[in-house]
Amino acid sequence: MTSKTIKSVMPDVLNWRRTMHKHPELSFEEYWTSSYIEEQLNQIGQIEIKRPTKTSVLGIIKGSHPGRKIGLRADIDALPINEERNDIDFISENENVMHACGHDGHASMLLGAAKVLVEHIDELHGEVYLIFQHAEETPPGGAVEMVQTGLFDDLDFIYGQHLFTPIPTGKIGILNGPVTANSDQFDILIKGKGGHASQPENSIDPVMIGSQIINQLQTLVSRVTSPLDSFVISTTTFHAGSAKNIIPDTAELGGSVRSIDLDTRIMAEETIEKIVKNVCDVYGAGYEYTYTKGYSSVVNDDEKTNQVRALATEEFGADVFEFPLAMGGEDFSAFSERVPSTYAFIGVGNEEKDMTYPHHHPKFGMDEDAFVTGVTMHVTVAMGMTRP
Repeated sequence: MTSKTIKSVMPDVLNWRRTMHKHPELSFEEYWTSSYIEEQLNQIGQIEIKRPTKTSVLGIIKGSHPGRKIGLRADIDALPINEERNDIDFISENENVMHACGHDGHASMLLGAAKVLVEHIDELHGEVYLIFQHAEETPPGGAVEMVQTGLFDDLDFIYGQHLFTPIPTGKIGILNGPVTANSDQFDILIKGKGGHASQPENSIDPVMIGSQIINQLQTLVSRVTSPLDSFVISTTTFHAGSAKNIIPDTAELGGSVRSIDLDTRIMAEETIEKIVKNVCDVYGAGYEYTYTKGYSSVVNDDEKTNQVRALATEEFGADVFEFPLAMGGEDFSAFSERVPSTYAFIGVGNEEKDMTYPHHHPKFGMDEDAFVTGVTMHVTVAMGMTRP
């Protein structure tokens, strides 16, 4: 298969991406998006189509030769962000909804790969499952729902990839082992005793208690876990009070906990509450504590990932590099926990084109020149990993 074949579908890929970018939909609400994807798959032809959930799509391409059964996954949902770019003519038409993470690119690249694979179906072995997954951005996530259908239990392998602005256009990051973090959240309600700001001794100040809890939470990272462990606690919300001269009755704290291994995840849940309880007990305050588990860490299978790296290196040479562990969350873990998987990162960052804003930013954008790399990776993995 030549690069010319892949490049021939790129006008369609860009059109699909820009159309979906104009019509973003939030997690679990991707009704237009999933219907649009189904329509494009039907137009490509020779693809069996299933709807595992109301807003996800599964396309199955059966090759002309015996082989393995693999999956290629793309997420399709957007974020509750109002787009602020003024340099494109396909800005979101849905107020306060934006494809600010690249999922429009993910879906369009997988559609492009589908078209290439169908055009070369006589060279294809096994079966390729085209997984257009809903609701990656909102826990418990769409991947869990799709896995629960049992449609993917007998797959030999699943490949996923993420367009990533911190990586320059054309570069491909692949890492063995953990590639994303366990992403959990905590909520703390401190129950104090309000009073006048001039007489704090007659109150139980939840603001002061909350600040001490925040400081002590950071000791888990610096004094409980090893400095070699990948572990992050960030308190991101702190709400209390409504007047400058009144000590409030309550304060609310919340934040994020990122870890890699299970032991650290369990320790964090238990020890955070111990800290909250100890600080509150000293000052006579009550508390409510909730720890919500989010997505588990995505762990790349060593054997399969080595095979993907070899295929990618054969195609892209030195542009393939070992991508460092990211502490972001990704519900692809629902697939990687069930089926041997590889999750890679495709660079779309370009300073000259002002495509360096971080993901989830209202001015987020991607260098579309990199989409050919993403399509090529899907096709290369499909053709290589399905061979018996």
